[in-house]
Amino acid sequence: MAGVSHPHLPFLNVLDPDFDFNAPEVVEAQERSWCAETPVGLLVLRYADAHALLRDQRLDHNGKRYMEMNGVTEGPIYDWYVPMISNVEGADHRRLRGLVSKAFTPRMIEKLRPFIRTKAEQLTEELASVAECEFIEDFGNPLPLAVMCELLGVPPEDYDTFRVWTADVGLVFSLAHGGDIAARVETAVVGLDGYVDSLMADKKADPGEDLISALVIAQQRDDTGVTLAEIRNLIVTLVFAAHDTTRHQLANAMVAFAGHPDQWRLLGSRPELTDRAVEEVMRWLPSAPTVFRFAAQDFDHDGTHITKNTLVTMCVAAARRDPRVFHDGATFDITATREAPPLQFGAGPHHCLGAALARAEVGEALPVLAGRLGPPVVAGPLTWRPPIGIHGPTALPLRWMS
Repeated sequence: MAGVSHPHLPFLNVLDPDFDFNAPEVVEAQERSWCAETPVGLLVLRYADAHALLRDQRLDHNGKRYMEMNGVTEGPIYDWYVPMISNVEGADHRRLRGLVSKAFTPRMIEKLRPFIRTKAEQLTEELASVAECEFIEDFGNPLPLAVMCELLGVPPEDYDTFRVWTADVGLVFSLAHGGDIAARVETAVVGLDGYVDSLMADKKADPGEDLISALVIAQQRDDTGVTLAEIRNLIVTLVFAAHDTTRHQLANAMVAFAGHPDQWRLLGSRPELTDRAVEEVMRWLPSAPTVFRFAAQDFDHDGTHITKNTLVTMCVAAARRDPRVFHDGATFDITATREAPPLQFGAGPHHCLGAALARAEVGEALPVLAGRLGPPVVAGPLTWRPPIGIHGPTALPLRWMS
């Protein structure tokens, strides 16, 4: 699974449920080496190496290998994940991305901003009316869920059914942690497949202004041979990118600001800092703290031999605090100009299609919250999702300073 042993490297047990990517042991490992060995492969700790390897053609996504190393060789999860757009390369990837790019445009995202802002204002007023809230349930979940459903054309009466599936499907990146994760992902995939099929049929018969209608229309007009089954796969993939990662990024932002109340007050008084604040919370506590690839061949990188099929995981969380690149990177500062680009959205042809939407949602939410409410205070114990995969608190009780 992990390839050859590298006794000269530090070891980090990323499968420990209590593992923390910002722990002192990770900082120490980063100081010693550009990467660490883990139970599942190599963990890239330094920014320059992660930035380079994300673009290295000797690495690929290899969804089949990822499924197999987690004991999944067939079934609904396998059938969805292996041909996912992020796991195909070359001409097939260009064919799928070309289609979705025609529908998932910057213009479509800009058109969503007033909707996002209005929803954020509504939810914030509800938070202001109570002494304590459960932030994920009261804001982190409903905002991206409403935006995603508006984007896709999901009727409001289906939100409650849809939300469980869209929350659980992102656990596909946490399969190595075992437990009931695989069963939850499979239930989500099966539910979403059936629901999206029915939505596509409805949109084909009566198209609207939503993304699913645009994709179905583009597929019918396009000559690249993209099938409706591939459109369904694209939509299910977009679902967790549009909901699960964003809800955890919003929650992570609250955790970050709870530890830095002066920064919250600064944002409330200077909303022009919003763009920098968005980038800083994504740097400080990214909801995608890792991005993985597989070695497509044997090769050497900076003195370490990497064998074919080795899992090579970019540790976004550690790399984006790397003191070699980020001046005062161990400080949370929404006034700082961080020139090094983020890593969690990938790079090159596979750069995340949803990056602009995620920034728009967090960027509309933060100034509304900070302008209306005092700094957040964590009002109870926190439990977290597994460190590998989409990461954030599973529940977030908050109150607000006066």
